[in-house]
Amino acid sequence: MQPLFDTHLHYNAGFAGQYPPARIISILRENAVSYAAVTSYPPERVISLYKTDPELFIPILGVYQTQQDKQTWTSNRHLPAKVKQMLSQGQWRGVGELHVFADQRRSEVLLNIVAITADHDLPLLLHCDPAVIDSVFEHSPDARVIWAHAGAYPYPQLLRDYLARYPRLYIDLSVRDERIAPGGTLDPEWEKLLWEYPERFMVGVDTYSVGRWQQYGRVATRIRNWLSQLPPDISAMIAHDNAANLFKPAR
Repeated sequence: MQPLFDTHLHYNAGFAGQYPPARIISILRENAVSYAAVTSYPPERVISLYKTDPELFIPILGVYQTQQDKQTWTSNRHLPAKVKQMLSQGQWRGVGELHVFADQRRSEVLLNIVAITADHDLPLLLHCDPAVIDSVFEHSPDARVIWAHAGAYPYPQLLRDYLARYPRLYIDLSVRDERIAPGGTLDPEWEKLLWEYPERFMVGVDTYSVGRWQQYGRVATRIRNWLSQLPPDISAMIAHDNAANLFKPAR
C-alpha cells in the first residue's frame, strides 16, 4: 500500500469520545499513513494527540476555540498576539485551517497572522477564495500557503495560473477526488496539471466530522486509486514527498 502523508486532518472537541487517540492511531496505521498533519479546536486537542505519538502527528495550530469562530475570527483583534505567543512554544509545524472569503481579504487580523506565520517560516493552511490568495502574497511574498481543497473554484486552468504566479503556493486536494477522477478515472485536464506541477500538490482526507473519520479507509482508497493512474514518481511526490519536504518531519 502506497504511504500517504495526510495534510488535512481535524481532531475537534467532541471527537475524542468516539475516537480516542489510540483509535485514531489505529486508523492511520491501518491505512499506511506515515505522517498526519492535524489541527483542532480548541488547539490544545492537537497537542494531546501529538503527545501520544510525536513521530506520527504533525501539530497544526488552529485559531478557533469553537466552531462559531469560523465566522468571527477575522474581527478578533487579540488573535494575532495569541498566535504569536503560541507559536513561541515551539511544537507547532503550521497554522490553520483558516476560513476566509473575498470580502475579508484585507482583514488586519488575517494579514497579521500571515506575517507572523511567514516570520516563523511555517505553512499556512487557508480555506479561501482566489482573491484572498492574491492579498496574502501581496502582503507577505515570503509566506508559504497551502490552499485547502484546491480553493473555492477548483478548476485546473485557474489553479495553473495561480501556481505560476506564486511559487510558494501549494495545493491540498482533500475532498476533490470526484473532480480529479470522476467515477474513478483521472480527468485529462487534472492529469495534465499534476504532470506540470507535481511538486506543488498534496493529499488529505479532511476529517471535519466524526462521520468522516468513519469513512477514512474508503476515502484513502479513492485517493490511492487516482494516484495509481499517475507515473510512480509523480504519484509518490503528491502522496507523500511534497508534504514531507514542506513540513520536514523529524524522522
